[in-house]
Amino acid sequence: MHRLSIAAIALVALGACTQGGPATIGASIPRPAPDDPAPQGIAYLCEGRREVAVVYAKNRASVTFGEKTWRTEYQPTGDGFRYADATVEWTGRDDLAVLRETGTARPLAFNCRPSRRTT
Repeated sequence: MHRLSIAAIALVALGACTQGGPATIGASIPRPAPDDPAPQGIAYLCEGRREVAVVYAKNRASVTFGEKTWRTEYQPTGDGFRYADATVEWTGRDDLAVLRETGTARPLAFNCRPSRRTT
């Protein structure tokens, strides 16, 4: 009986820590449809604990990394998503994305996963 009580307390404590707290890495935070006109922001946590903040709205995405923000446009792809301008591309599929310089394989931020909503 005593072991059962300890297990029950542990489960209640674990539930209290996770309910109502901030979103965790890998949590399902769906990206809006490209043509959705309502701005929706998502912060992504990337390799090396780097953050990319993206605001999606009407076939565009404002992508902020460090001190820079790029205004990118949606580019239809067969699989996944791609937003790009003349200098960078924000691309990925499902809950995994990468920010890289256009035309190169050099990533600025990679293994990016949604961590929380920002708007």
